[in-house]
Amino acid sequence: MVVSESALRNFTGNIFLAMGCSTEHARLAADVLIRSDLRGIDSHGVARLTGYVRLWEKKRINTTPGIKIVHQTPTTATVDGDAGLGLVVAPFAMRLAMEKAEQYGSGWVSVRNSNHFGIAGYHALMAVEKDMIGFAMTNASPLVSPTYSSERLLGTNPICYAFPAGKYPPVVVDMATSAAANGKLEIAQRLGKQVPEGWIQGKDGKSTTDPHALKSGGALLPLGSDPEHGSHKGFGLSATVDILSAVLSGANYGPWVPPFVAFLDPPDDPVGAGIGHFVGAMRVDGFRPVDEFKTHLDNWIERFRSSATINPDQKVIIPGEPETAAEIYRKANGIPLVDAIVNDLNGLAEKFGLILIDH
Repeated sequence: MVVSESALRNFTGNIFLAMGCSTEHARLAADVLIRSDLRGIDSHGVARLTGYVRLWEKKRINTTPGIKIVHQTPTTATVDGDAGLGLVVAPFAMRLAMEKAEQYGSGWVSVRNSNHFGIAGYHALMAVEKDMIGFAMTNASPLVSPTYSSERLLGTNPICYAFPAGKYPPVVVDMATSAAANGKLEIAQRLGKQVPEGWIQGKDGKSTTDPHALKSGGALLPLGSDPEHGSHKGFGLSATVDILSAVLSGANYGPWVPPFVAFLDPPDDPVGAGIGHFVGAMRVDGFRPVDEFKTHLDNWIERFRSSATINPDQKVIIPGEPETAAEIYRKANGIPLVDAIVNDLNGLAEKFGLILIDH
């Protein structure tokens, strides 16, 4: 089914209102999810909505949080999200980072006691709108085994940089530090497809293409998949995200990060509060005039786009380019939803007495 952006946005906002969010928070949370769907990152859009509802029903999400700054200097801060939606807490933190950057050139904010914050790109792109370089990361439920390990100790731990360009869309490097995002496994499960080699290992530590392997004790692999292909680098990136997001802020880290799924309880020996994020903003004009930077980034984009390729039918893809193209197309033509997601959303409509999803 293809649903218009406005219809899906209205439906999603109404779900958050039914959960008890304020009008402002419901609109913001819906905006984060819809932006993900618009950009073609279907695993983190409305497909996650039922997950937030289940966590709220388990009283693990506070829909009326008292988000507060618990520590700060002129350029840094730590924010406590009061168990609120990460979709709301992370933008609060990024706005704070941008305020600090506006005054001092850069701003860096760590967050504790939050929840899943959607796509990292949403938060990093907030800074781009102010001619700043945006930076966002979060730790996540432990689904990834470090290199040589059979234990699940890290999350998919995404990281994002966003750079403002001139005549071209921003350059957006938004990626999981695991070989694949968990959402891609969920999509494969819904479609009944296998996943590529190098994404998952079974409980025995051997590679598998079964997207259900996590349910039987398997684990996602770090970016790089195995030691021979550089998995230690993915492990290092993931560790960096975990430390900046949680060890620095006072959130849970490593195997203590609470799971996103409601049927699994958080560890009974937490080392911190909730999930952690880390966001930052840097003023471009703290380094050189904005117009000069944008002109040269445009030149960078053009040179890489014109690169000679191995296959003449392929071209170098600039980071963020596919997502920008998807956003333009889907704004004009609507957002496609697979049947499983439509069924989930209609289940929520019935739960909260809302109108069912339609074209």
